[in-house]
Amino acid sequence: MTSATSRPVNVKVVGANGQISLGKQFAGRQVLVEEQEAGVWLVRTATVVPDNERWLHAPAAASDLSHALSWAAQNAPDDAALENTLTRLSHGQQ
Repeated sequence: MTSATSRPVNVKVVGANGQISLGKQFAGRQVLVEEQEAGVWLVRTATVVPDNERWLHAPAAASDLSHALSWAAQNAPDDAALENTLTRLSHGQQ
């Protein structure tokens, strides 16, 4: 069976527990289920961002992170001034 847009249409049976299986390729994925009208649902895969991580997706945070990663790629780790850094941090200095 195919739809008007020539995409395959699968017949699924809703189990006694009210669930359907979309297939193993979607196992563990989050989906949005939108009831467009009675008996009509649109199911879309989605990536949900927790509220406490949303700030990471803001343009300023993305820019800061990109800059930090670029700096880290160009500057090898070095603990030569470790004691000085720990002293400054323990006294609240930057």
